[in-house]
Amino acid sequence: MKISRRNFLKGSLTTLFLAGSGFPVYSSTKNKKNLVVIMLRGGMDALCAVPVVGDKNFEKRRKELILDNTIKLNSDFSLHPGLTNFHELWKEKKGAIVHATNIPYTERSHFDGQNLMESGGKIPYKIKTGWLGRGMKVAGLKQEGLALALPMPLLLRGVPQNNNYFPTKGKLPSDKVLALLKDVYSDRSEDELLGMLEIIKSRPKETSYAADDTYSLASEAGTLMKEPNGPRVAVFEVGGFDTHAAQGGEHGTHSDCLKEMDLIFATLKKRLKEQFDNTLIVTLTEFGRTIKQNSGLGTEHGYGSAIFMGGGLLKKNQVYADWPGLKSKELFQGRDLNVTIDARSVYASAMSTVFDLDFKRIQKDVFWGEDLQNLSDKLFKA
Repeated sequence: MKISRRNFLKGSLTTLFLAGSGFPVYSSTKNKKNLVVIMLRGGMDALCAVPVVGDKNFEKRRKELILDNTIKLNSDFSLHPGLTNFHELWKEKKGAIVHATNIPYTERSHFDGQNLMESGGKIPYKIKTGWLGRGMKVAGLKQEGLALALPMPLLLRGVPQNNNYFPTKGKLPSDKVLALLKDVYSDRSEDELLGMLEIIKSRPKETSYAADDTYSLASEAGTLMKEPNGPRVAVFEVGGFDTHAAQGGEHGTHSDCLKEMDLIFATLKKRLKEQFDNTLIVTLTEFGRTIKQNSGLGTEHGYGSAIFMGGGLLKKNQVYADWPGLKSKELFQGRDLNVTIDARSVYASAMSTVFDLDFKRIQKDVFWGEDLQNLSDKLFKA
């Protein structure tokens, strides 16, 4: 399936993928834990979402993009004013942020960067599975998955029985959808493909909402994940963060995307109810934005970004960072927020916590023994 740059960059569109369903009901002595990943496609501007307080190096480079009404988090960082729901989580000690972080990718291609943020690798397109799919496989989460969009994202690939399901209001997939599935799975054997199609055709699930309705998708995810034998993993995709022009400050394109992310956090908390205490939500983006605004009142592709986290599995509310500073000599290539924490360390620690696996096993079997830092005790509850 070819994706044009225009279609890739236009507007914000939210999709949802669910996986890990079909498990036996958990006993009262073992709590079911959920992991939600929100992919923020286009390059989320962490300096806009979580601006540093009182840094003149930042303020002089973004005179027209400075936020006037930020929400104070601590003495060093504040929050974009549109993230009111996330701030409520923060006040309940169920919201936290990792700043000055990203995957080890220093180029500025959306397609290469997004491939690597999902695969967890270092060479674009070399790895054919995703770090979340591999983590699920290590955890033994091999049962049927559910995806409310096509195609299955690379992030979830790696579990044999994860499969795609396109909203069809309970009807069998159309010939067009089946042809698309065959194209998506062209590298699979005929028997394997037929097996996947049989799984899809047997699903009783009915959907009556648009695939880009953020509230409905988040409601659906929370409702299903709340059940003891419901899915344990959800992946959302929010696009539109590539704001080269007219980025806006308190209002504008980037703000709208952040509010969409914010709505997912709030809706999941509402629908999961008490199960939110056993849930961890993390965000994922391919890179950040430049510290300096451009002539179109936007920002260019950068390096360092931030990870938003929510749920009752967080240790506390905090902005966890080894802050590199924003002086010219402290910036990556003199233009970008530098990275001091490998984002894969955060995701490996998250999977270790939610899947109840030893961090070293995740490090070895999911990330090929890469030199990652175990942040589990710093970020999450045991």
